[in-house]
Amino acid sequence: MSYQFIQVDAGDHITTITINRPEVMNALHPPANEELGRAFDAYGADGDAWVAIVTGAGNQAFSAGNDLKVAASGEKFDLQWNGGFGGITDRHDLYKPVIAAVNGVALGGGFEIALACDIIIASESATFGLPEPRVGFVAAAGGMHRLVRMIPQKIAMGMMLRGKPIDAGEAFRLGLVNQVVPADALMETACGYAREIMECAPISVRLSKQAALANLHLPIQEAMHTPVPLMEVWRDSHDLREGPLAFAEKRKPHWQGR
Repeated sequence: MSYQFIQVDAGDHITTITINRPEVMNALHPPANEELGRAFDAYGADGDAWVAIVTGAGNQAFSAGNDLKVAASGEKFDLQWNGGFGGITDRHDLYKPVIAAVNGVALGGGFEIALACDIIIASESATFGLPEPRVGFVAAAGGMHRLVRMIPQKIAMGMMLRGKPIDAGEAFRLGLVNQVVPADALMETACGYAREIMECAPISVRLSKQAALANLHLPIQEAMHTPVPLMEVWRDSHDLREGPLAFAEKRKPHWQGR
C-alpha cells in the first residue's frame, strides 16, 4: 500500500505509523487524514499486527493538528476516510493497542490523536494543548470530551478555555502521559512498551481494552457483569489454553492472537 504523507513500517508484530509532513510540523490536511484512515484500517485487519506506534517525522512535532493554511485556502478534496481526524479520533472499534510516541508539538488535532491512543510516551520537548478557540475552531475530534475525562475538570477547562499548552513534565504530573524520556530514547521506549504488551496474550490485551472502554460509563458492579463481544472469543481461544500450559511446562507461551 503506497502513501505520500505518512510512512508505515511493519515487522515483529509492531506497526509503526509516522506522520510525514515535517515541513508543516506534521499538520494534517484531508489527503493525509485519508492515508491515516487507510493505515489504521490495515492495522486493524492484519492478524499479524498486534501493537501500533504512532509518531511524527522530524524532531519538532508529533502533529500540529489541522493544516490551517490548507483549510484557509478553500481547496476542496473529494475524500472520505474511516476513523475521524488522523484516522483514529473517531475509531471506536479498534481494540488492538496503540501507543503515541510524541516527539514534539502535539497541538489541536495532534493532541487529539495522542488522547485517542492507549499509551503516550513523550519526549522532554513535547508540548500538549487544544488551542482551537484561538483561531475560531473547537476541539471537535474528541478533545473536548476526552481531556475532561482524563484529568481534573478544572485543569482541563483551564487548558481548553484559554487555549494554552502544557509541557511534557506537567502532562506527566497530570497523568496524561505514561513516561517522559530524552528525544533520542523516545522510539526505543515506545518499542519497549510494545514488546512488553506482546509478552501478554493478544486476545487478553484486546478484551481488556474493549471491556475497559465499553463499560467505562457503568458503575463497577454493573460493568463487571456486562459482557463484551470479545469475551466469547477469549473463552474459546488458543491463547487462553496456551497460557496455563506454558506456565505448567515452565516455558514462554507461544501466543497466536486467537
